[in-house]
Amino acid sequence: MSITQHHLLDAYRARLLGEPAPPVPGVHELRLVRDRRDRRRFAAAVAGRPARGWMRRALRRWPCARAGSSR
Repeated sequence: MSITQHHLLDAYRARLLGEPAPPVPGVHELRLVRDRRDRRRFAAAVAGRPARGWMRRALRRWPCARAGSSR
């Protein structure tokens, strides 16, 4: 059963029972990504690590990332 079929079945059941319909798949994904990012930043701040820029610093260490830059 696909996710669309499952959602339609859940919406049908909710309608029969007089309950509110479930959210459409993918609606809360952006919020989930933001919450995970905020939690990771908070954990870094509590541990005394820099909370931002870790990806850029990691990419700068790679030789292939430096080959294209003029630094």
